[in-house]
Amino acid sequence: MIYLFLADGFEEVEAITPVDYIRRCGLEISTVGVTGKKVKGAHGITIAADRTIDEFDPQSENDMIILPGGLDGTNNLRSNDKVIESIKNFNIKSSIAAICAAPSILGELNLLNGKKACCYPGFEYSLKGAQISFDAVVTDGNIITSRGAGTASQFSFAIIKYLLGKEKSDEILHQVQWVC
Repeated sequence: MIYLFLADGFEEVEAITPVDYIRRCGLEISTVGVTGKKVKGAHGITIAADRTIDEFDPQSENDMIILPGGLDGTNNLRSNDKVIESIKNFNIKSSIAAICAAPSILGELNLLNGKKACCYPGFEYSLKGAQISFDAVVTDGNIITSRGAGTASQFSFAIIKYLLGKEKSDEILHQVQWVC
């Protein structure tokens, strides 16, 4: 299972695009409301999460957690102890994808040491220990990072490729008639 964490102030494009593309590929993804069942995005779009953070086990062994950005959303993710515990656990047992300002959380937790990573322009200072990249999307080991709303599709494709492998993801993405 893949989990995408939503906190008030999340960037809508960075959250909805991965959920949509991942579901189109037949993978299971569940949204987790960190600030409640209904979560309001940075641009006033409210999403009903599939579950709340209280219904989520941070010690679960699953495929990936995804952290959308948005400055307020990132700050709300950062301030939740269960989110931080989940990030640390998923870094050890599986994988993490973060976009926009959200990779800053990984930097603050020292999870990017020696890894290539990217983030929203101007937040590079927060990628503590990382080899800064200005690519749209970077996959290094079990961590995928991306720059922002304009790279949400590329971010989603990188997640799908990571989870399914290149051959299988190319086949599925071709079947749903996307060009990567």
